[in-house]
Amino acid sequence: MDKTALHSTHKRLGARLIDFGGWEMPVMYRGIADEHHHTRTVSSIFDVSHMGRLYFKGDDAEKLLDRVCTRNIAKLKVGRSGYSHVCNERGGVIDDVIVSRFEDKLLMVCNASNRAKMLAHLNAQSAGMKVKIDDQTKGTVMMAVQGPATMELFANALEKSPIKIGDMGRYGFVTGSYMGVNFSIFRSGYTGEDGVEAVVSNMVGVLVWDRLTADGGEKRPTVKPAGLGARDTLRLEAGMPLYGHELNEDIDPLSAGCGWCVDLEKEFLGVEALRKIKEGGPRRKITGLVLDGKRIARQGSKILSGDTEIGEVTSGTMSPTLEQSIAMGFVDAEHSEIDKTLTIDIRGTTVDAKVVPLPFYKREK
Repeated sequence: MDKTALHSTHKRLGARLIDFGGWEMPVMYRGIADEHHHTRTVSSIFDVSHMGRLYFKGDDAEKLLDRVCTRNIAKLKVGRSGYSHVCNERGGVIDDVIVSRFEDKLLMVCNASNRAKMLAHLNAQSAGMKVKIDDQTKGTVMMAVQGPATMELFANALEKSPIKIGDMGRYGFVTGSYMGVNFSIFRSGYTGEDGVEAVVSNMVGVLVWDRLTADGGEKRPTVKPAGLGARDTLRLEAGMPLYGHELNEDIDPLSAGCGWCVDLEKEFLGVEALRKIKEGGPRRKITGLVLDGKRIARQGSKILSGDTEIGEVTSGTMSPTLEQSIAMGFVDAEHSEIDKTLTIDIRGTTVDAKVVPLPFYKREK
């Protein structure tokens, strides 16, 4: 099993470690609800070094990524990132990724469990092209710092640096060096809060983590570690898809509610299938559900209209912020209207659930 450069730090902090995508990762430190609330109200730090970091150089780097990505990579400006899907010929999602354009290269961040699959796919699609793919996943640390206090904390930490992090817009990024440390800082995340994702070398990853999580006392809010458990409840409240749940190779981006990251005007792998789905409309649609009571609907639970099965749950949890049982799932398109009452079969017991708009939670501006 792979370990990130922060593995010893997680053990020192008493994290509960689990196998996630072939990596031994912290699922929680103090408790999921505590870590969730601290992210929503202050700022938390997550080790996301298991995510794949693939760099592309060469004359055909853009050509390759435009061929495999649903987003128009040619329109992506230097210093900007863009969320995209990579599809098979049927329009199913091989992975969901974020692509960033540097002055001299492009970066793709992919899911940990899909990195080997993505590398094989990219190498196959790049046959005959002038492009070099450099996998730097194991040579760098990637940390996500998320929460309403994050941007002010980073601005203060870098106040003597020429980097003005507050000037970055959402999905902007900067690269540079500070106190001898090379870094890339991206204004993005997976929690529904404002924040950043930072990439540094393995050599300084622990030092940066310890500095960011130092007790702020009365001078500043304290950034606290959070694990994959809170990361999942946060992203679910924010209505963000998780690969293997809301996305897989049999689910297309349009049905998953991600049509905004698909440019059907350009040519890419899977576009013909997606154009047909767009023309006729998705057969099933991703739906937000709020359940009566405290029972949690797990992935695979059947969604019913009367006695008829019309879909299934993809993710569910008890929302720490809303204090309600929430779920996402695919239902037949004719049953997806807002405020419609459906039922969910939870281990033989049916529970009423109301269809609601996504996301369940949206941060205040």
